[in-house]
Amino acid sequence: MEPILIVSLVVAIALFFDFTNGFHDTANAMATPIATGALKPRTAVIIAAVMNLAGAFLSTAVAKAISVSLINEGVSIGPEMVLAGLTGAILWNLTTWFLGLPSSSSHALFGGLIGAALTFAGAAAVNTDAIFEKVIIPALAAPLIAGIAAFATTRIAYLVTARTQVSRAKTGIGTGRDTFKIGQIFSSSLLALSHGTNDAQKTMGVITLVLVAAGIQSNGDHVELWVVVASALAIALGTYAGGWRIIKTMGSGLAEIKPAQGFAAEVASGVTILASSNLGFALSTTQVASGAIMGSGMGRRGGQVRWSKAGQIVIAWFLTLPAAGIVGALSALLVMQGPAGLVIDLIITLAVVVTIFQVSRRNKIGAHNVISEVEGASEVIRTPRQIRQAQREERTASKEAAKASAKAASKATIATKATKAPAKKSSKSAPAKSSAKGSTKSSKGKK
Repeated sequence: MEPILIVSLVVAIALFFDFTNGFHDTANAMATPIATGALKPRTAVIIAAVMNLAGAFLSTAVAKAISVSLINEGVSIGPEMVLAGLTGAILWNLTTWFLGLPSSSSHALFGGLIGAALTFAGAAAVNTDAIFEKVIIPALAAPLIAGIAAFATTRIAYLVTARTQVSRAKTGIGTGRDTFKIGQIFSSSLLALSHGTNDAQKTMGVITLVLVAAGIQSNGDHVELWVVVASALAIALGTYAGGWRIIKTMGSGLAEIKPAQGFAAEVASGVTILASSNLGFALSTTQVASGAIMGSGMGRRGGQVRWSKAGQIVIAWFLTLPAAGIVGALSALLVMQGPAGLVIDLIITLAVVVTIFQVSRRNKIGAHNVISEVEGASEVIRTPRQIRQAQREERTASKEAAKASAKAASKATIATKATKAPAKKSSKSAPAKSSAKGSTKSSKGKK
């Protein structure tokens, strides 16, 4: 197959991945403002799309890190390897999206590329140090940093706006926490901007990588303008086109998020992602947003952590990279068989994509088949209202159990009395008969 044709296919597939990234991660920025009522769903999606578009033009540091640092110098890679990695990432990304499994689009991309590179050229192809520095360490640190920042910001927000019930009754002035809804318009826009900055650059980096591999571009230390524009448009269109499916499932998990918490989580996430993007760190915005929501939930007084739920989310974070790597490696094995294998790989990818979209249109949207990881993160924290509700349910259940036990004991007592009654009757009649005999004898004696 002609190299220019393969490059064109890789560019098209990379932009399609960018599109899927947009609709997969819409909820990262807009979950909390929709849940708190700060923004209507349609308005939120439009803002997210516009800010993703703008964010893609802010920096190219992450793109350069991918195109230069991912593969070791001196290792010969071809466009086929990049194509295999991309198809593996798309297959994993769309499958987990459809099944409702927590997944990171960013880690799916890195996993697919790493798996394909290992299959094509062995362990020597992958720059392990750069992967740890630019991917692994930020993946572990960024959610923690965002969570701590959101925790502190939430505590400060509640402290500053605190008013006692007595004070509110005297002055008639509330806490004013609902005004955070206005702030959420700006904080969620900041988060969407940072998402476009970090995630669109990953596609730019992949396209630049394949251009260098094909010899069309001399090196990966710069990103062509057309690559920036195309990536920005793809992620913006994906954000607007696919966000509705995830947004329709919101309301249950995130309904407990208050405006102050949403504002804190969005600011913490946005600042963390923007700072990391400027340093060339390729983050998962899903993980950062999830960590911030957990932190803001713990920052609200009276909240409790559901550690089992938190453990499930963290395990999903760790599984995405190797799982996508396996899919990318399998895709690479097909592509290595020659033009026929490459065509089969593309046919399988296209068939899976078409099938998922067709089935998703027919299936009813619900929590059983689609859930945002951000929504799942909100369920890690039990809010004071949820705790009180659980306590009421426990008290009601214990009362009902006590009533049932008392009723059973009463029935047992009645049954016991019923079995003992005939014996008592016979014992009472015996003395009566003996007394009757005695009186007969005495009457005979008198005669």
